[in-house]
Amino acid sequence: MGITALFGGTFNPVHLGHERLARQVAKELSPDRIVIIPSKIPPHKQAVDLASGEDRMEMCRLAFSGIENVIFSDIELKRQGKSYSLYTVRHFREEYEQDQLYFIMGGDMLLTFDQWYRYEEIAKMCGIICVSRENEKNEAVTKRADELSALCSVIRLDVKPIEVSSTQIRQMIKENADCSCYLNKKVVQYIKERDLYRDRR
Repeated sequence: MGITALFGGTFNPVHLGHERLARQVAKELSPDRIVIIPSKIPPHKQAVDLASGEDRMEMCRLAFSGIENVIFSDIELKRQGKSYSLYTVRHFREEYEQDQLYFIMGGDMLLTFDQWYRYEEIAKMCGIICVSRENEKNEAVTKRADELSALCSVIRLDVKPIEVSSTQIRQMIKENADCSCYLNKKVVQYIKERDLYRDRR
C-alpha cells in the first residue's frame, strides 16, 4: 500500500510558499507521489487576474519539478464548470485504489473544510495532511483537526512560513515591484516572457 498526496490550488502564480509546503510533505511523509492539480475555476474564491490553465500548469512544472515523486494532473483544467474537490478525489480514489489517499491543505483551509461541497464524502475517501505555519497561534486548527479525526485521518505538519500570497504577488507585478524573493527563478522568467499579470488598462 502506497501513499498518494493530492495538492490542488489555483497557483496564480505558484510561489515559494507552495514549494516549501510540498517539500515538507515529501521530506516528512515520503509519499509515493504528490499530485499537483491546478484548478480551473476555484469554487471558494473569485478568479481575479487568473492566468490561463496552460500558463499555471507550466509554472507549476517549473516550480515543483525538482521535488521527489511529484507528478502533474490537468484533470481539473479539463473539467467543465467549477473545480469541486469531491470529483477530483473520486477520480484519484479510483486510480490509486490500493493507496492511502491524502489531500494537502493549509490550516486556513482546514478551518473551512466543513464548508466544502459534500466534505463528508471527501473525508470518507481520503485523509488530510494539514500543513500549518510554525509558531502560529493555531488552537482553532488543532481543535478542528481533532473534530475531523472522527471522519478521517488528519496528519499535522509544521512549516516555516513565507508571508506572501499569490494576490500580493500579482499586485507587486502590476506595480513593477521586485517579487523575485517570493518566486522560483524559472517562474519569474516565465512570467516575464509571457507578460503575465501586467495591468493592461
